[in-house]
Amino acid sequence: MTSGLRFLIAAKRCEISELQQLARTSALVSAVGGLIHGLQRERGLTNLHLASADGHWRQALFEQIRHNESLQSQVVECFDGMDMAASRLNHGARLFSRIAYALQGLGALPALRERLHAEQWSTERATASYVRLVGGLLAVVFEAADAASDPGISRRLVALFNFMQAKEWTGQERATGSALFAAGQANAAAQQRLLRLIDSQERCLQVFQEFANPELHQAWLLSQRPEQQAGLERMRRLLCTAPEGAPLDRQLSQPWFDANTATIDAMKAIEDQLAVELLELCEARITAARTELAGYEALTADEPLAGAATVDLSFFESPAAGPRNAHAALDPSAPAFGPQVDRSVWELVQQQAQRLQSMGHELDTVRASLNERKLVERAKGLLMAHRRLSEEEAHKTLRQMAMNQNRRLVEVAEALLSMAEVLPEPKH
Repeated sequence: MTSGLRFLIAAKRCEISELQQLARTSALVSAVGGLIHGLQRERGLTNLHLASADGHWRQALFEQIRHNESLQSQVVECFDGMDMAASRLNHGARLFSRIAYALQGLGALPALRERLHAEQWSTERATASYVRLVGGLLAVVFEAADAASDPGISRRLVALFNFMQAKEWTGQERATGSALFAAGQANAAAQQRLLRLIDSQERCLQVFQEFANPELHQAWLLSQRPEQQAGLERMRRLLCTAPEGAPLDRQLSQPWFDANTATIDAMKAIEDQLAVELLELCEARITAARTELAGYEALTADEPLAGAATVDLSFFESPAAGPRNAHAALDPSAPAFGPQVDRSVWELVQQQAQRLQSMGHELDTVRASLNERKLVERAKGLLMAHRRLSEEEAHKTLRQMAMNQNRRLVEVAEALLSMAEVLPEPKH
């Protein structure tokens, strides 16, 4: 009969394989983050180019596109290098579906650029197109965070995803404000969008603060230069408080773009540190797991000493079997468990069980924030289907409901979803 030790070795090998896959996924997330950053800048430059109609931004836009083409090649290379054996990857179906969607958008990007180069689309349509593409890439990062089985790695992925999402909201704010200033006229719908984007940034940064390394959060706070933030706030007030149709100073389009770009570049520096920390943690976990595996394998050489006739009832009798006495198995004064090898295996089994239980609890805590996001997205989808709302209108409706009821957004989303079965079928 195969010994328990050999199954522990098999379990550790599986753990190493999962960690190696997580390391590859983390490298992919880092590459995706670079491309998202480039596309965010391309989006802002595109809006300036379309709204100004004087060709001033054309050269900067073309240079950014060439840079982004290189970044895209790196991401596609990472996609191609992924192990697509679904049985080896947690949540593989969802992650691969997100990647397929993102690849579809990247494949259509050259045609989008041609339309925008010919100035056939409005700034609103251009922004929406880039938002959809960036959203598809961020969904890949979200699924990577949701699939992580190691709580420490999961925490960092959740922090990274929310920071990247906050940066995307900042990028959308830059693009929306750039179009407003370049057009020289206030627009109520765009002003409402700006307010929503500012609020969304703050919520994502709160989650980042909860899950990130405290040193990285402090580095982010220190990167916010007071004079830069003061200038940005003044321009925000101008954009958000001007009456519908009121003139806006076109000359502020450049300072607005530069101020937001400085914020986004500072965020990219923190994002890069998060990505490095994530990869280093993956490597440290792999090294530790390999060390443990070597220790397990060393014990197999002594297995024959245990004797086939030994019967050990400590599994049923030891108080260490209960979670409240998890450390009793490691107590030198505890009753012997039979031959030394059997005792070593028993201790290893106890350690592994307690570690997995602890990891499970921590993972539940980490994934709570991801599950909240899923609930809100599902509730938005329900509103979009039944009320024929846009995504932005659905989000605004949810937030208004939450404020009116003095409840958290996720609580309103849960209540709405609980009524899904009794709602009439959406009209087509």
